[in-house]
Amino acid sequence: MNTFSIKGQLVNIPEQKISPAKITVEDGKITSVIPVDNAPDHYLMPGFIDAHVHVESSMLIPSEFARLAIVHGTVATVSDPHEIANVCGKEGVDFMIENGKKTNFHFYFGAPSCVPATPFETAGGEITAADIDELLGRKEITYLAEMMNWPGVINRDPAVMEKIAIAQKHHKPVDGHAPGLKDNPAEKYISAGISTDHECFTEEEALSKLQLGMKIIIREGSAAKNFEALIDLMDDHADQLMFCSDDKHPDNLVLGHINQLAARAIAKGKNLFDVLKAACINPIAHYQMNVGQLRVGDPADFIVCKDLKDFKILETYIRGQKVAKDGVPLLPSVQSRLINNFNTSAKTPDDFLLKAQPTTLRVIEARDGQLITNELQGTTFIKEGFAEASTQEDILKFAVINRYKDAPPAIAFIKNFGLKTGAIASSVGHDSHNILAVGTDNDSIAKAVNLIIDKRGGISAVSPQEDYVLPLPIGGIMSNQDGFEVAKAYTKIDRLAKDMGSTLESPYMTLSFMALLVIPSLKLSDKGLFDGTNFQFTSPFIPKN
Repeated sequence: MNTFSIKGQLVNIPEQKISPAKITVEDGKITSVIPVDNAPDHYLMPGFIDAHVHVESSMLIPSEFARLAIVHGTVATVSDPHEIANVCGKEGVDFMIENGKKTNFHFYFGAPSCVPATPFETAGGEITAADIDELLGRKEITYLAEMMNWPGVINRDPAVMEKIAIAQKHHKPVDGHAPGLKDNPAEKYISAGISTDHECFTEEEALSKLQLGMKIIIREGSAAKNFEALIDLMDDHADQLMFCSDDKHPDNLVLGHINQLAARAIAKGKNLFDVLKAACINPIAHYQMNVGQLRVGDPADFIVCKDLKDFKILETYIRGQKVAKDGVPLLPSVQSRLINNFNTSAKTPDDFLLKAQPTTLRVIEARDGQLITNELQGTTFIKEGFAEASTQEDILKFAVINRYKDAPPAIAFIKNFGLKTGAIASSVGHDSHNILAVGTDNDSIAKAVNLIIDKRGGISAVSPQEDYVLPLPIGGIMSNQDGFEVAKAYTKIDRLAKDMGSTLESPYMTLSFMALLVIPSLKLSDKGLFDGTNFQFTSPFIPKN
């Protein structure tokens, strides 16, 4: 029998008090919590929970994601395997569950609701209503993952409503995804049975949804950052709030996780117990998670914090096992099988030529720290009859290449990547994970794309000084290597992109969302330039009236 005791200042979130106590653990369960007269100055509290994350966006398999997250006091995630499902279908979901079970961490996976996400792009997998029914019947699948087809929900599309009905049959919640919806459209969306949203980017929007009974998940990831806009909701709505990262690149995950959001909320003067309720407790009730809350009979999931201001994590325990100490994971790496779907051949510079039209150019405006984009107008830079990038105007060529079969690349133009030379590319391209490339010239774009094709997935940078690729052989979106080493490699390639001129905080994360058609307003899929406001294709060139 594995028995131990630990003393400290117990943070009792429901009773909103802190007092010296001793916790006793036997065989992974808490058997007693008793007050004591004296205890060390460190704090004992429930572990942090990421209430919505795509593990795949860390470019790490679940077991490696866990090793990076536990050092920051994260003990559980609500994980949507939407990305790998878009590549490999239900087999991808099976892979995530299988790998997650190989390590001591609480992974709660959802059944992806929108695979493929839209009919306007080429995906590698499909999750049918029958698949969702089978998935939601498993104990490992605890919710229907984000319902991105908000027009289908509002208009009560039968196929969409069938998936929601299946979740209700299994008594499992439905996650939302409804950026910008307010008032009557939001009411129609929520009344269909949608329980959460992590896409709010204004307080007004979030408040509208809160008043309709929805729970709001405050998101702060590597690309989308909504904490500053939403954190003041904590004052009056703590019971309806959770925290999430949504998408977290490995270099950022090395630095911190949900503990960072808790610290920032405290720095803004928010009530400690309200903050910890959102960070540690609310997801457990909403998703019916078997994660400990420092009560007798609970799994021994808890963290030892040096303080309740910066939340420096001294130790992390999951199921009674010490899994991290002083910033070092105590869980070993585990072997993983390969799973992929990558079937396109090398490209030439000529594949990226776009015959020019002497009209105004329609340009995607990437926004740092946001998934949404704007539509701008620019002057077409024409060279030998073809539309080309203009580094002077920071209007660069943007291509999306079908990675599931050979097809001509889709070409458009994008602003704010800032490259002065070369190109960057990635096969992490939400939602369908085709190859995305932004560059200053066709030769560099072709080279960056081919580096990825050669590795059957990865992220790459091509400059006059250096060519570099970080291979992602699992689904073309994840590495099977040590997570800390992947983070170092990612840091290097991120630095290369910035040395080439990019001023974006996270150029590869921003790039990965430039084909996300369900987020307005202008994006590019492998089938062409897409107007996400009106949900239809459009031309890179604006015709004269």
